[in-house]
Amino acid sequence: MHIGILTGGGDAPGLNAVIRGVTIRALKGGHRVTGFLRGWKGAVEGTSVSLDEETVRDIHIEGGTILLSSRTNPFNIENGLERIRETLENASIDCLMAVGGEDTLGVAQKLAAEGLTVIGVPKTIDNDLSATDYTFGFDTAINLVMSALDKLHTTARSHERVMVVEIMGRHAGWMALHGGMAGGAHIILLPEEEFDTDEVCALLEKRYAEGHRYAIVAVAEGATDPKLARHIMHSAATDAFGHVQLGTGIGVGEVLKNEIADRTDLETRHVVLGHVQRGGSPTAFDRVLGTRLGVKAVEMAEAGESGMMAALRGTEVVAVDLAEAVGTLKTVPHEQYETAKLFFG
Repeated sequence: MHIGILTGGGDAPGLNAVIRGVTIRALKGGHRVTGFLRGWKGAVEGTSVSLDEETVRDIHIEGGTILLSSRTNPFNIENGLERIRETLENASIDCLMAVGGEDTLGVAQKLAAEGLTVIGVPKTIDNDLSATDYTFGFDTAINLVMSALDKLHTTARSHERVMVVEIMGRHAGWMALHGGMAGGAHIILLPEEEFDTDEVCALLEKRYAEGHRYAIVAVAEGATDPKLARHIMHSAATDAFGHVQLGTGIGVGEVLKNEIADRTDLETRHVVLGHVQRGGSPTAFDRVLGTRLGVKAVEMAEAGESGMMAALRGTEVVAVDLAEAVGTLKTVPHEQYETAKLFFG
């Protein structure tokens, strides 16, 4: 069997572990592996590299992806599907493995429906993919968020400041919730729950009045106070999948910082963690999860499956339908946010 693999969308720690897992398991099963470069762009243009044991040696300890990535949407490219089909036929690829998030796997599902043999592997630091309990990259990212908050406690306490920390999370607040709870944030704001800035200010003033003269506010980039929406200005540009480019212009962290400073006498600063949340060496959890998912994907290919995804359910890695994975985003349940709110203030 000849297996193709690509990595699409934003990079995530653990991608190289998947590539290594697929390659080693495939080679030991007597198969060949080709990696397409820059995600779907490589599949459309036919740019690829051969993967062998030497190529993937020890790459699981490294962040990023040796296959590079892009946010290319082949369905926005003229004859994109036909060009992918031609690429796979010319390379004699029997099964294509797409490693990515909602957008990358959405393309994979469409290709499978068109008759191509495709298997998905879930990847996103946001942990917002359905049908899997956790995605690799999430654990590394929230540990980075926790570490950043740990450091900000020191300077916030020293200067008696409020530190507003903007954390990735467009529609789902998993990173802000887990990173904020682990890092001891005093208020956490998520996209799933609209907030009231007046209530945030009241909580902060109460905290200061009780003698705790500093605070950390963890806010997901997609969190909203409807009354402040007009102040938040993102770039009008969208990516190939139609998503507004967050992280440019004036984000919720800066707007909230300004509002807290204007409405209270509290000295306030804001920090945007940005792309640092994606980087660095993956945690042990993400290295092992990525490896297990890669191995499972090859086993699924050997079983002749298509339109399926390797997923973590409990402690087991199983095959699930891609349609289940990309049908709806996995968001933070209200009861989990209520648990976090017990520690606000």
